[in-house]
Amino acid sequence: MDYQKIIDKYYPADDELRHILLVHSRAVTARALEICDRHPELNLDRQFVEEAAMLHDIGIFRCDAPGIACHGTEPYICHGRLGAELMREEGYPKHARVCERHTGAGLTKEEIVRQNLPLPHQDFLPETLEEKLICYADKFYSKSNLKKVKTPEQAAKSLAKFGENGLQRFLQWKTLFEPER
Repeated sequence: MDYQKIIDKYYPADDELRHILLVHSRAVTARALEICDRHPELNLDRQFVEEAAMLHDIGIFRCDAPGIACHGTEPYICHGRLGAELMREEGYPKHARVCERHTGAGLTKEEIVRQNLPLPHQDFLPETLEEKLICYADKFYSKSNLKKVKTPEQAAKSLAKFGENGLQRFLQWKTLFEPER
């Protein structure tokens, strides 16, 4: 798969949004690949991790988030589901799962209903190690402040605002992927 070709298709203009997407996605990808390389015992699919990490936010252009140069019509919380639709249309259902399951530390049906989120009432939790890894790596990089790298404590604190379940998933992933940090 040529992920750059897909990015070029949906982000053809050399503009601020493309820049934000690429800088963010490259940072997430670099961290995820570093973890792959440090943990051969996990038998992670390195090529898939690279592709899916580069494409996990492919749907942001359809969202309304002017602070990160997104001028679409959908709520930002929907960017993962929108990206998943694009990836399924492109013929990449495994990559689509990463898109739709990386928001927060994953979302449960109960969280979606309780918070009245504009998402289908179902679980969107990372299940495979690769899905968990990309979701984990994503928590350290903001699209609104591209130069900042969060510490594990800062990433945990930002997740804690949305509930204990997501925080606990993140902390489990930290123990699995980066126990030394």
